[in-house]
Amino acid sequence: MGRRPHPRNAAGQRSPYPRIYGRHAVIAALSNPERVHRKLHATHNAMKLLQADYDLPKGFNVQFGDDGDLGRLVPADAPHQGLVLEVEPLEGPYLGDILATDTGKRPLIVLDQVTDPHNVGAILRSAAAFGAVALVTQDRNSPSESGSLARAASGALETVPWCRVVNLARALGEIGDAGYWRIGLDGEGTATLEEALADTRPCLVLGAEGEGLRHNTVEHCDQIARLPISAAMESLNVSNAAAIALYAAARRS
Repeated sequence: MGRRPHPRNAAGQRSPYPRIYGRHAVIAALSNPERVHRKLHATHNAMKLLQADYDLPKGFNVQFGDDGDLGRLVPADAPHQGLVLEVEPLEGPYLGDILATDTGKRPLIVLDQVTDPHNVGAILRSAAAFGAVALVTQDRNSPSESGSLARAASGALETVPWCRVVNLARALGEIGDAGYWRIGLDGEGTATLEEALADTRPCLVLGAEGEGLRHNTVEHCDQIARLPISAAMESLNVSNAAAIALYAAARRS
């Protein structure tokens, strides 16, 4: 699989390399041997703090500036904490390689047109916390790597395999053939998530807020299940629903 395309800005123009900001996200990216680093922008004070926890290789490309200089490199009011790291996008794994790995009953998570980078970042964080095999998204309907996504992921962008596929329905077919039980989450599901999980090797499929799962995605699920939430609330944020579903899958023993 080739490198992921560079993100585009609001005007549709090609942007520079993705910029990861904030102390935790930057240290995670620096510590990832699979990540290609281009340049670190830092304040002198933030660099002193960074060097207390991480040894930069000799000759690492560092450009110093003040808070205002770094603020111009990231979205308005982004909490960069004096560190902005320019990187190359990670190469995503092949779905076939993921499915060929014996991962026991660890869950796989699939997102159907979830485009908000904060939600995807939060889902990556939960995926790391509860031992998910990987995240699978459709390439054209998911966000690019970005500083906001990396910060929401809190380091998980560097550790959870993220597979982007061209055709989500075809990917779900391959996932089913590999022995996963594909569970689509929807409030109209006749079974609860706990009932659907049972003793399966689960693939948790979640749709975008508002629209939910597309019809073709539902057709490629083995079962549609619901979270047992109170009638006082119609639905949950997709990242919250993912966290609960991943926890439920992980707690089986």
